[in-house]
Amino acid sequence: MNDNSQVPVPTPSYEVRQGAMLCHLAAFLGFVFPFGSVVGPLILWQMKKEKDAFIDDQGKEALNFQITVAIAWIACIVLAFAVVGFFLMFALAVATIVLTIIGSIKANKGIPYRYPLTWRVIK
Repeated sequence: MNDNSQVPVPTPSYEVRQGAMLCHLAAFLGFVFPFGSVVGPLILWQMKKEKDAFIDDQGKEALNFQITVAIAWIACIVLAFAVVGFFLMFALAVATIVLTIIGSIKANKGIPYRYPLTWRVIK
């Protein structure tokens, strides 16, 4: 007997999916104030992580990604003295916006999202 069947995982409720999506979208607070891209997901994750495991997982993922992006920004600023940093800043900004939107869409659908090339500091 070959048991390759998977048990379907129930889709999180609308409220849970919305909370997870907001953890991803809170990164756009970085456009409003310095380090808002890290502080926004951190605050939302801390407020909602006890509500559901999906919010906890996606909040950690969003926060880890934004910490990684903040470190990458620092590296780009240092490399700006060698001019290449300006090109990297543009690429980083575009990638961050696109990946954050993808993460929020996936979370809104109830699908766990993993950002590529992310240093997962918070487990």
